[in-house]
Amino acid sequence: MKENQKIIAKLILEDGTEFSGYSFGYESNTNGEVVFNTGMVGYPETLTDPSYRGQILVCTYPLIGNYGVPSGEKENNLYKNFESENIHIRGLIVSDYSFEYSHWSAERSLSNWLKEEKIPAIYGIDTRMLTRKLRDKGTMLGKIVIDEKSKIDFEDPNQRDLVGEVSVKDPFEYPAGKKKIVLVDCGTKNNIISAFLGRNISVIRVPYDYDFNTIKADGIMLSNGPGDPKMNSATIENTKKAMLKNKPILGICLGSQILALAAGADTYKLKYGHRGHNQPCNELGTKRCYITSQNHGYAVDSSTLPEDWREWFVNDNDGTNEGIIHISKPFFASQFHPEASPGPDDCEFIFDMFVRALK
Repeated sequence: MKENQKIIAKLILEDGTEFSGYSFGYESNTNGEVVFNTGMVGYPETLTDPSYRGQILVCTYPLIGNYGVPSGEKENNLYKNFESENIHIRGLIVSDYSFEYSHWSAERSLSNWLKEEKIPAIYGIDTRMLTRKLRDKGTMLGKIVIDEKSKIDFEDPNQRDLVGEVSVKDPFEYPAGKKKIVLVDCGTKNNIISAFLGRNISVIRVPYDYDFNTIKADGIMLSNGPGDPKMNSATIENTKKAMLKNKPILGICLGSQILALAAGADTYKLKYGHRGHNQPCNELGTKRCYITSQNHGYAVDSSTLPEDWREWFVNDNDGTNEGIIHISKPFFASQFHPEASPGPDDCEFIFDMFVRALK
């Protein structure tokens, strides 16, 4: 890109701090919650993760875009290279954007993809300074300003029904084997569905507020998703009813928080959340530490867990809860993503545990 073609773009935080760079995405203003991700690779999967709904994403890894964007190939009616049908972030902030990309599977540049999806993006910003600020001050609201003449205000996306925005509208089945689970779609990643299909488990995907207790199935999966878990009152109530039936229940990410709330525990918002592919988690009662993929801004308050529940995993960096398990019933959940995508798949054994629990 020639120097005279550069378009100035600004990131403005709610405390008035401004970062100036150049646009490489859709040339429009936007707003959202500014968060950072420490992953080195995996931006096609990350940008399409529905858990990022309403957020302006800061990549701490400095060079982004060097391997382009892969094709939209599908398998089992699911995108193989993306975690959903479209990009969910509100904006992207990087230090250095690679205008020349190279990869055997690349079909287009990251810049062109962002423009097609109408997602603003900025490069040339000191992302180290920005990340340190978010770590010190906590997650902040922000806005990307490219068109100075068009006014845009700050907006807290967590006040919206984010899960309702990303959940499917009608039930949909992915047939495989005889055993069948209900997947409560709070913003599920495609790879969670693929993890079950690969284990010969049929999946019935239902909206987050659907009364899934009316469906005959062998188990229930509560998916990941965006925003404050307490906003999902219908899902929490349906989970309470499901727990009375003693059917196996697995929660992932937001699903872990929903399961905890249904059990009677509490959740709270983290200062700056966990987002990346390198989060160490200790399995309590063992000497095992797993490297996990994560994307969440809220956590379960383990001190509020009822007596028949216990912590399963804790984050080795800050000691926050990373999983819960019932002492006698087949209910368990992980705050991290055992399916990874992107990231390490050290914890896929959690899916195997759930499958073994299905009757």
